[in-house]
Amino acid sequence: MTYAELNQRANQIAHHLISLGVGAGKDSIVGLCLDRSAIAVVSALGILKAGGAYLPLDPAYPIERLMFMLKDAQPTVLITSDEMAKQLPVGPWTVVAIDRDEPVIRRQFTGAPDNDIAPEQLAYVIYTSGSTGRPKGVEVSHASLMNLVAWHQKEFEITSADRASLLAGVGFDAAVWETWPYLTAGASLHLPDEPTRLSPILLRDWLLNERITTSFLPTALAERVMTLDWPSDTALRTLLTGAETLRQFPSDDLPFRVVNNYGPTECTVVATSGPVPRDNYDDSLPTIGRPIANTEVYILDEQLQQVPVHTAGELYVGGAGLARGYLNRAELTREKFVRNPFSDDPNARLYRTGDLARLLANGEIDYLGRIDEQIKIMGHRIEPHEIVTVLDRHPAVEASRVVARQDACSEKHLVAYVVLNREPQPSAADLRSFLEKELPQHMVPGVFVGLDSFPLTHNGKVDRAGLPAPTPDNTLRDDPFIKARTPLETRLALLLSSLLGLALVSVHDNFFMLGGHSLLGTQLISQIRGMFGVELALRTLFESPTIEQLAFEIERLVFAQVDAMSEDEVQRRLM
Repeated sequence: MTYAELNQRANQIAHHLISLGVGAGKDSIVGLCLDRSAIAVVSALGILKAGGAYLPLDPAYPIERLMFMLKDAQPTVLITSDEMAKQLPVGPWTVVAIDRDEPVIRRQFTGAPDNDIAPEQLAYVIYTSGSTGRPKGVEVSHASLMNLVAWHQKEFEITSADRASLLAGVGFDAAVWETWPYLTAGASLHLPDEPTRLSPILLRDWLLNERITTSFLPTALAERVMTLDWPSDTALRTLLTGAETLRQFPSDDLPFRVVNNYGPTECTVVATSGPVPRDNYDDSLPTIGRPIANTEVYILDEQLQQVPVHTAGELYVGGAGLARGYLNRAELTREKFVRNPFSDDPNARLYRTGDLARLLANGEIDYLGRIDEQIKIMGHRIEPHEIVTVLDRHPAVEASRVVARQDACSEKHLVAYVVLNREPQPSAADLRSFLEKELPQHMVPGVFVGLDSFPLTHNGKVDRAGLPAPTPDNTLRDDPFIKARTPLETRLALLLSSLLGLALVSVHDNFFMLGGHSLLGTQLISQIRGMFGVELALRTLFESPTIEQLAFEIERLVFAQVDAMSEDEVQRRLM
């Protein structure tokens, strides 16, 4: 798509939205429920041109969650597809099905709308997980968005010759960062397909083939990509990462620089940024860099006093990137966006991130974790209490807690601990299905542990550190536990239990229901290749996600090669 086509189509959408009342009043919110695609970008631009603020809604989210966001935000218009429109709730908003209504939109004027947009007007609203048990909408203005854009273009020397990737789904605020700094510089934007964006190897090859110059990858994916072989003449010069704690330094062999970034949605995606040095041989982790342009960062104690260098405290962020607050949540806004005690401006505020950090002597910031219970998994910010709120509504659940546990590869997985109040006990599938009605997939625990009661600390609070590791005896299952019956199944069971951080895995357990995901799946396939000498496609893992099914596939592939192997070699692979 050329810029002329992009501009024309966005202008037509803008004029159509204006005819439906968008932009007539201040802060017209327009819902945008489309898959990651070119038309989603065009629609977002059209919303901005109309003087509206776009509200990204991921079509993969449960209908109940989408319904809550729509009813809470009360958009003037909802842009979606004809198919999705049939599933979404009816409300006071006007529905524009972008595919069905294209003939009407195409008849609109192609010139730019004549309207003035003030810097303080809303640019977008993104909902994040809420500690109160319901999502909260973060309001970001044009001024805050433009601060991000201007800093990014200057910091990374973005020009019209750049080729950038867009991997994030519309509901993830990284998509904001992956889109506007490039389109406002005349650069090109490239969207990989779904299998590619989830596979480190396929993604590496795609980045090379598309000659991408700048790319953002969530931390877990970036760490995998950094370990792959890269040609010295790759076009990629900057790999941006963030969303979780980076635990790896780039090697001297990488032909591009890695930049680690930090920033809550409430601070317009990025608050601090810094290049990660090459191979580091001490026990430290990469820092989150320094504040970006027009941004202030303070490390404070409970009395809002700055702590000394190298001393841990809560990280507060202020400056141009600060969001206006939470949509329809005035009390929460006052609680989280506090007056800046270090500014002479009585209206200056600081956002309480809830993150623990310390300032280093060189001016960089060392991220230490969360003060509260919030966790980040695969780039998603998750409030465990939101999961608990839904899980506790299940009639068989008396109480629950949700924590993140790390597997042998330091990957985090959600584990739910439940105290049940009835017989027969619900299965893991029952609880999982109950949660999936209201929560997106990344917030549904892969493992459910049944307890008679929670371990308590001396002051009577739940001892989260004392929650037991999942075992075959305490883990709720969909089917009875069946141990490995053959040498091949035994080797697979040991492989999966190590990869998933579980004591034992039943031959009928579903890899993905135990917390597995595509990134871990690529590791599993790699280890199967090394252990059994066969090449499984990632698609095979989705189709055959149990030990029993995987063993069958491995045997089939090994015996397909039997003519080229001795009997001893066949036995060595399978025993």
